[in-house]
Amino acid sequence: MNDLSPTKLAPDAYGVLTEPDTLTIQRLLPGPVERVWAYLTEDGLRRQWLAAGEMVLAADAPFTFVWRNDELTSPSGQRPAGSAEEHRLDCRITELDPPKKLSITWGSTGGVTFTLEPVGAKTLLTLVHRRVPERSTLLSVSAGWHTHLDILAARMGGTEPEPFWDQVARLKQDYEGRIPG
Repeated sequence: MNDLSPTKLAPDAYGVLTEPDTLTIQRLLPGPVERVWAYLTEDGLRRQWLAAGEMVLAADAPFTFVWRNDELTSPSGQRPAGSAEEHRLDCRITELDPPKKLSITWGSTGGVTFTLEPVGAKTLLTLVHRRVPERSTLLSVSAGWHTHLDILAARMGGTEPEPFWDQVARLKQDYEGRIPG
């Protein structure tokens, strides 16, 4: 596995493939680790940047994410044809080390791990999405995580994020040229 230290990956940049089927993306976020942890684990904060869903913080605890991406930004941008207003995903916590690490199952993929590391007065969030089965899914996952993490950074920084769907469409094209065919 590659060295994922802050000097190897640029926070706030594009995600990279750290294995042929694994996306790693980082964001340097304002505030202490505990504040970022709250945005990962508390329904009221998480729904502002990713998805709703009550989460019991215990290993092997099941939960359901509920996406309503049209509600994440105002305006939301143009939702692509075929995209539903709401999407649900049943997940389970696979690893928990508050407030440093949270790993969860994610559909048919190998799961997602969020790792938090203090960097001065800020927090480096490293997201690793493992074993994404095919390129088309990897493109969607890459653009989606990039957009959701940009919204998180904006929410935590008190700024207004770019319209969700417009950013996803733009980033999907960008990742098309960044992820090998």
